[in-house]
Amino acid sequence: MVNLSRLEEIKDLRTVWLHEALDFTPWLSQDDNIALLADAVGLDITVDETESSVGDFNVDIFASETGTDRKIIIENQLEDTNHDHLGKLITYASGKSADVIIWVVKHAREEHKAAIEWLNNHTDEKIGFFLCEIKLYRIGTSEPAVKFEVIEKPNDWTKEVKKSESANETQQQRYDYWVAF
Repeated sequence: MVNLSRLEEIKDLRTVWLHEALDFTPWLSQDDNIALLADAVGLDITVDETESSVGDFNVDIFASETGTDRKIIIENQLEDTNHDHLGKLITYASGKSADVIIWVVKHAREEHKAAIEWLNNHTDEKIGFFLCEIKLYRIGTSEPAVKFEVIEKPNDWTKEVKKSESANETQQQRYDYWVAF
């Protein structure tokens, strides 16, 4: 008979990271850890700066997509989503001319899921918003393990449809030809 343990979620992220800026951001910015987030969102992320200045404010992580010139901002929140951090996302994205915006949170409230979905549906194909929950698990007395769960992501299909609707007839025929090809 096989003896199995239970996977237990650690609900309080602050048992591992006491402070967002002092503990979580430095942890996430390490190569092995940013790779976990990168895998979850499907991008290759290179950290350029932590606590990067945006006027009088600081974005948690300023990064770039490896091999491209796409700029990425990552805002961390070890609590449930709130309006304050949503405003910070927009401010930082604007200040850094970000192409990819990633909001890492303990729990995404429905209102903020809808806001990120709306932003993805109302921006062009160059801009993408991700909303990710961070989860911690352990088995018995094991060390905690982390998992990033993507809650909202860019809807490329919607953006392609929007782009094709705004094309003139010749552009649309060219687009249809290359898609079929």
